[in-house]
Amino acid sequence: MTSAGKGAVGIVGLGIMGGAIARNLHARGWRVFGFDTDKARCAELRAAGIEIVASAQDAAAQAPVVLVSLPRPDALMLTANAIAAAKLPRRIVVELGTFSLDDKYAAETVLRAAGHVLLDCPISGTGAQAKTRDLSIYASGDAKSIDAARPLLLDFARAVSNLGAFGNGTKMKFVANLLVAIHNVASAEAFALGMKAGLDPAQILELVKSGAGNSRVFELRGPMMAEGRYDDATMKISVWQKDMAIIREFARTIGCKVPLLEATAPVYDAALARGLGQQDTAAVSVVLEAMAGIERKPA
Repeated sequence: MTSAGKGAVGIVGLGIMGGAIARNLHARGWRVFGFDTDKARCAELRAAGIEIVASAQDAAAQAPVVLVSLPRPDALMLTANAIAAAKLPRRIVVELGTFSLDDKYAAETVLRAAGHVLLDCPISGTGAQAKTRDLSIYASGDAKSIDAARPLLLDFARAVSNLGAFGNGTKMKFVANLLVAIHNVASAEAFALGMKAGLDPAQILELVKSGAGNSRVFELRGPMMAEGRYDDATMKISVWQKDMAIIREFARTIGCKVPLLEATAPVYDAALARGLGQQDTAAVSVVLEAMAGIERKPA
């Protein structure tokens, strides 16, 4: 059941994050035009009430604001070029992904030359949080366009912050994701220590959550670690590796040492080497448990 119609919005990219956003906007009264190259995802979202279109150009043609949630920079540039070539009236394109600043600037240049506005609006939150609208958006770029898009953004997120100049949103996302990477591995290490000492993982989960060592990452990923089940991925390790590489390169470029982030990198690499790329990032627990000599029956 939807509320009173609020207008139209285009969404390019209907993966874990984009699909959840599309569902939430539809539920809150928006007419959602979605596009994805994955036909199975399109069929799933069509069944949920999303109007599936044939291309990114078509999504942009149907609405004044277009949300873009894509996994790779080449997909972002293809989308930017397609919208620019469509000769449409001015559009506000809200880029929600985590990419390098160079990739964001390149897309912004293409769209600005065609008369459109690109906003740099990376999301802090997981796919599970997206389902419950528990997301924070780090918006940057044209202030008037951010204000115009804010009511739409707040229909799938709990907070929208304007960080000023284009690119500042991405810089803030790098800061946030650095902490996520560290907290995730720290959580897995804590479980490994507790289980090696003979503690029940379910008890570890509950007692850490009620104490000073808790974190949002522990709350989100701890239940998976306690159960030893990681197949319901809200952020796949293979995708996360892309984000980590971008942050590490950015830190190197500006001359900022990130020793704790660097210390987590081999753990994520080991998870990939174990064939866990399609599992949730909580699966780093498998690596830490193996290092500790812990054997668990598969969940």
